[in-house]
Amino acid sequence: MTNQKNNKAMNIGLWILQVLLGLMFLMAGAMKATQPIEAMAESLPWVTTVSSGLVRFIGVSELLGGLGLLLPSILRIKPFLTVWAAIGLAVVMLLAAIFHGSRGEFSAIGVNVVMIALFAFIAWGRSKKAPILAKS
Repeated sequence: MTNQKNNKAMNIGLWILQVLLGLMFLMAGAMKATQPIEAMAESLPWVTTVSSGLVRFIGVSELLGGLGLLLPSILRIKPFLTVWAAIGLAVVMLLAAIFHGSRGEFSAIGVNVVMIALFAFIAWGRSKKAPILAKS
């Protein structure tokens, strides 16, 4: 009985993380993929120092990652893709940490490290501890 309660708590915790991070990355990705660079520069000054193509690529990557955290699990169609989306977003955050480090923006790296840990937790949880079964 205790194992079943732990598994249910793990499943609920993973869903909360998936929804919160999925929505966050959907919003951040949509902003980077669609807003004018000048408008984004007010809150994200780094966008003026890289190509607009890179900003758009990051936006699309975050947007697709956010969808990947949610849709496969919600629809129960190929739910293993949620694990891959979490791994992909962890890689995006690793690259963001490297980028911020190269620019001397060390205060931003902490957020990236926390995000990497959260995505690793989702990937582990959905692959080992509380996987979502595909529709039969």
